[in-house]
Amino acid sequence: MEKTKKKHRVLKTLGIILAAIVLFMVVINVIPPKKNVSENPFIVGKGKLPMIAAHRGGSDNNPENTMLAFREAVKTIGVDIIESDLYLTKDGYLVYNHDSYIDETCNINGDLSLDEVEELCDDKENRHYIKDMTLAELEQYNFGYYFKDENGERIYKDVEDIAAEGLQIATVDKLFEEFYESHPELLFIVEIKNGGDDGRKACEILYNTLNKYPEYKDQIVIGTFNDEIETELKEKYPELLRGAPTGTAAKFVLTQYLGVNIFDNSDFACLQIPTSYDLGVEIYLNNKGLIDRAHRRNIAVQYWTINDPEEMRELIELGCDCIMTDNPKLLKEVLEEYK
Repeated sequence: MEKTKKKHRVLKTLGIILAAIVLFMVVINVIPPKKNVSENPFIVGKGKLPMIAAHRGGSDNNPENTMLAFREAVKTIGVDIIESDLYLTKDGYLVYNHDSYIDETCNINGDLSLDEVEELCDDKENRHYIKDMTLAELEQYNFGYYFKDENGERIYKDVEDIAAEGLQIATVDKLFEEFYESHPELLFIVEIKNGGDDGRKACEILYNTLNKYPEYKDQIVIGTFNDEIETELKEKYPELLRGAPTGTAAKFVLTQYLGVNIFDNSDFACLQIPTSYDLGVEIYLNNKGLIDRAHRRNIAVQYWTINDPEEMRELIELGCDCIMTDNPKLLKEVLEEYK
């Protein structure tokens, strides 16, 4: 009899603990979480189609990170967002390029084939780094030299007037100037690639440039892989929107999957993620619950880099805010199906 009573007491206690846990989980998921940012132009709104972000300006459609690519993406294809990476030149200009060196996107090595250049660049000592060159030096080269069109033809290889064709390396101020009057609604995703003092200088130059184009100051989100640059942005330029660094993004995703989002204290505006991470075990991030939880905090969810039409359709139907793609022309066609 005593054993039965004791068993009932244990079960009752366990029941109370379980009920408390369930109640706690319900409460923390019902209470509206604090918004990361008050205004977020990168969120499309419920039921609307995602924005098109031209990754590197749309490197499948045009020579990446050139004014030609940016013009075609915005004026011909009609993208919503320009996405690219920024590097600091030797003389203090911010230019768009994916890598820290330029060998694989321009003719700095003469008429070598791209395969020969890639082999040459296996030795880092042979690379031509942006940080070691002035803007005037960089502007000598044709950044459409290795681009191939849909037929595999290098159609810009022999262009003589590269400035007129928009095939020089592009600077951040030239890009803003190009679209400020004609496309004031244009959005930007940038990543500051430099770290340390160069990265801090890049932040300052970007901020000062945005002061000349104030409408764009609220329409740009800035990312970095360098912790010290993330700190610099938070402390010196708090009004600028930031993307989530890798560690912060991972922490956010984890708290959302565990349902303890109330404890997340992040303050980024955009969650920029692939559809999955391979951590030994495949972690899938193309998840409507993750998107909905981010939206509760006024965070935009942006997926990269999506070039497959079926994957595009999947993300459209999940309700994400933005799809970054090398082929904005293709994404535009897919989105037309939904209209």
